[in-house]
Amino acid sequence: MSFNTSLTGLKAAQSDLSTISNNVANVGSNGFKKSVAAFGDLFASSPTQSTQQIAGLGTHLQSIKQQFTQGTLTSTGKTLDLAIAGEGMFIVKGDPPRSETSYTRNGAFSPDKDGNVLDATGQKLQVLPVDASGNVTGTGLGDLTTLQLPASKPGDPTVALANISIGQDGLVTATYADGTSGMLGKVAMASFPSEDGLKPIGDAHWQSTGNSGPPMINSAENGPLGSIHSGALESANVDVTEELVALIGAQRNFQANAKALETEGTIMSSIINLRV
Repeated sequence: MSFNTSLTGLKAAQSDLSTISNNVANVGSNGFKKSVAAFGDLFASSPTQSTQQIAGLGTHLQSIKQQFTQGTLTSTGKTLDLAIAGEGMFIVKGDPPRSETSYTRNGAFSPDKDGNVLDATGQKLQVLPVDASGNVTGTGLGDLTTLQLPASKPGDPTVALANISIGQDGLVTATYADGTSGMLGKVAMASFPSEDGLKPIGDAHWQSTGNSGPPMINSAENGPLGSIHSGALESANVDVTEELVALIGAQRNFQANAKALETEGTIMSSIINLRV
């Protein structure tokens, strides 16, 4: 029985090592959120047994949860590099026919040849429509549109685009060579009733699930969404020193369980070799 108990400990330590290793490996990934493994004990007894005489059956992995804490904001000087100071997420959308919507904290955006603003995976950044005063006119998934940078002033192709600016509230403003400007929308942001329920799909992107609840969509500076910082990126929320300390602990747990297996093997060998 102690063989199985120590084996559960080895598996748990291995899961912990894998989780910590993934955190350390992604320390340079923009928008990455570290994970923490949680474990629970295994215990079984019959109604007629005294629980004071049962040692337990070992441990098991309960969950591996991502920690959506704030990462450090690093200045880049690039207008379309966006970082969130708050709990919100950018909304991006893939190409047809699937046109899947996902959510990310990695704000490394850049335009393609058609002016569409894309993230690092090629998905299009979504914005909310605004009126002439810059007020959002719709906050549903169906109201979202792709942020597209114009090559020239609408209605006058002879006036080129001079500059793009993005405010802390997410308002995207285009300034043209003749000094006029126009609003292109507000960067759409989402939050969820339960971030733990989001499904990670890689590249610091997540999809909503029944466990996360539906996205609550709005622009920045509304509720817990936080503000947007143009010209900056959010680093991974991984503290290397903290992870290395946890790695040492996981390694010792693995070694201790391996030693327990070795000891049990020695005892069993001694019993088998006994001569009456």
